[in-house]
Amino acid sequence: MSATYTCARCLLRQSHVRQLALGGLDSSRLWPSKLRYPLTALTRRSRIHTGQSAQAASAFTAKEPGTQQIGPDISNGDHQRILHRENLLHSYSNSPSPEIRKRAAFIKNHAYCPHPSHHQTRLITSPDDFESRKIKGVTTHPPAHVRFECPDCKIPVYCCEEHWADDYEMHLEVCDVLQQINTDDHDLRSGRFFREFQYPGPQKVEEAMINLSNWDVFLYTREFEAINEPRHLRQATALLTYPITIGSVLHELSPYDMRSSSRLTAEGLKSLTALRYSLHPPRTGGGNDIKGIRLKPPPARIFVLGARAESSLPRAVWVQLSHMFSQAQFHVIFVGPESMANRDSEFPLPERTPSNPFGEIIEADFSHDMKISTYVDYFHNIHRTGYFGPYDPYFDVFVLFHPGLGHPASSHEWEETLPMLLETKCPIISTGYTEWDMKRDIEWVDKKMSGEYDLLLQPGENIFRSLRWDLNEQDPSDITCGNWGVWAFRGKRYETTTKGPV
Repeated sequence: MSATYTCARCLLRQSHVRQLALGGLDSSRLWPSKLRYPLTALTRRSRIHTGQSAQAASAFTAKEPGTQQIGPDISNGDHQRILHRENLLHSYSNSPSPEIRKRAAFIKNHAYCPHPSHHQTRLITSPDDFESRKIKGVTTHPPAHVRFECPDCKIPVYCCEEHWADDYEMHLEVCDVLQQINTDDHDLRSGRFFREFQYPGPQKVEEAMINLSNWDVFLYTREFEAINEPRHLRQATALLTYPITIGSVLHELSPYDMRSSSRLTAEGLKSLTALRYSLHPPRTGGGNDIKGIRLKPPPARIFVLGARAESSLPRAVWVQLSHMFSQAQFHVIFVGPESMANRDSEFPLPERTPSNPFGEIIEADFSHDMKISTYVDYFHNIHRTGYFGPYDPYFDVFVLFHPGLGHPASSHEWEETLPMLLETKCPIISTGYTEWDMKRDIEWVDKKMSGEYDLLLQPGENIFRSLRWDLNEQDPSDITCGNWGVWAFRGKRYETTTKGPV
């Protein structure tokens, strides 16, 4: 049997026979596995499966440059676990974590009681919004901030116990999810070692293909450490959803095709085929020696517009995108006024000089296959100068994470940017917090640029959405998850012209 059709696990096992024999490692690793390994076994195990040999082996003992590890360091003696896995549900107001207590205070000062007897405090954002039950002329009580914590989810949700009891049936729709959010928040601050934040390196065997059917199969084929608990999986996907969502659309083995899912349109096949031709180039016989030097295509540019939280993700998370395309290089460009929020101590904003007119911040020392640039400005301001041009549909793609195109508070910021994006004729991938949020964005784009764009990917649920739910601190009943839905479009291309009779 040729290596092309050999299981990747079998190839890895054959290449590490001597290490397994010397280390005495138990080989009964399943996915998912209910086994619990001691620290020494985990250390030996990481040498074999993480893809960074010496660095991965030292992940449990010391910090070394280049180690892809996120989470608390247990090498120092003062590490203490604050909460155990059976003790993660706590009152927000009396939480052991000071950060969660501050969050509870913020909720109490900004969130209003959703009981229908109060007057409306804001515009209705969706059909399922609890605010839609407050009918003008029927409500009798003025708005009141939340004060009472539900004894089940232990999050401030109503102004008093009477309103909570009277509206208990409606609260049950979100109570279980709020309880899950509570435990996830306390788990992040429990002080445990986050094994799910250890990321593998490149694929050791190039013939081993990744599977993008769902989260479980993807993590297995990418050789992540086994994640046995749903809570740990939620924590891991909350970060990985950003790069993997992009990769799942651009990859040649994308689950969004014209056969199984029927979400990819004919125009989408044209645009994505051009990108996949550059991201999956034919083999040139190159190598690491002098004789193996070959010309390489330029890096693919991924413009993340309106960047916020995704721009501050650990760079080891974004490197996972380059590991999905072993023959390609990437240049990720974060553009937006909030792209450097809360990162002043890490990267002070440089002065704008003639050589750096837009204050670009470059990070290129964390990977050989990826570079990240950040611009704290609006895209349309930079686009007018031609700084990013020319654009190439074979190498450029735009990504909008939760852009709020149709949201009343942010739609005006995109009115000038949207026509410029369509002029580039490059694919535009957009996500939404909920189905309603995504449909609102599509309606706004159709209203502003009707007939000027082609739909590349039909809107629908994102296979690689975050499995962790989040609450809106200004409305605890508003529950969303990162990148719930995904769709794609681009400017319409007029390749042929039909002329009337002469």
